[in-house]
Amino acid sequence: MINLAAFIPRAVVQGIPLLFGSTGEILTEKSGNLNLGIPGVMYVGAISGVIGSFFYEQSTDSMNGVLAILIPVLCCLAASFLMGLLYCFLTVTLRANQNVTGLAMTTFGVGFGNFFGGSLIKLSGSDVPSIALSATSSYFSKSLPFADRLGWFGKVFLSYGFLAYAAILIAIICAYVLNHTRVGLHLRAVGEDPAAADAAGINVTKYKYLATCIGCMIAGLGGLYYVMDYACGVWSNDAFGDRGWLAIALVIFTIWRPVVSIFSSIFFGGLYILYLYIPTGMDHMELQELYKMIPYVVTLVVLVLTSMRNKRENQPPKSLGQSYFREER
Repeated sequence: MINLAAFIPRAVVQGIPLLFGSTGEILTEKSGNLNLGIPGVMYVGAISGVIGSFFYEQSTDSMNGVLAILIPVLCCLAASFLMGLLYCFLTVTLRANQNVTGLAMTTFGVGFGNFFGGSLIKLSGSDVPSIALSATSSYFSKSLPFADRLGWFGKVFLSYGFLAYAAILIAIICAYVLNHTRVGLHLRAVGEDPAAADAAGINVTKYKYLATCIGCMIAGLGGLYYVMDYACGVWSNDAFGDRGWLAIALVIFTIWRPVVSIFSSIFFGGLYILYLYIPTGMDHMELQELYKMIPYVVTLVVLVLTSMRNKRENQPPKSLGQSYFREER
């Protein structure tokens, strides 16, 4: 039997990067932009936070807790914002193909991260191909002081770093803005029919830029969380795996609803590590490789089932992935 008190916290930690990525992509797609560059954005956000932390740790003997958190977060947000700005400039202003642009940004982001990650590894003189920012990581992974005294409840609900709770709060705020504010109404109108929104006086370009840039900033925090909390401050090139792509798939799984993404991300996080909790024995180690396929098989099944839904509210924004040409209105 799986020990749920041990399994759930690990599933949550695995799912938080997916939650950041899917929430950011939901916000982006609600504006009609399909950003397949989320994996690259997460990579750039992570390495930018690592760069800020590395130079701060190198420049001081006594770290300030506020600066130890603020510097990598601001570096991450700034770099992610620039990635979103680049995407919007290419797809909204220059009207480049969104699919090609997103894939190019993913390739660029991974290359950017590996280049500067490798440079920092050489600069640090490390004997292993990684950088350890344990001092900074301790501030990100610090949990509530009374969590240990509350038994299984504290372990399951209160044993996470502040970015985990921030991810849940951001998802709830995004859901509220999208469904209960005039800004959210305008944003959904832009994603559904930009020509009609433009005719109603809504600035289509402004909403696409804002939604995409903010979405990229949220997704970038997922990369920072992975390094500073999940990986305990250790950066290794190509260590992210396919979490960025799973975050994009989660958008469809959640039917473009940020609150549903909270539970779905934890669910997929659990599937991601399920093979560690299924006993196979030394004679059946190859079965673990099959268990590792579970999240991807579930993703494929979900995509098939989602495509079979006929309800309009379960479908993506009507103009998703399409460039808006105002002169054709």
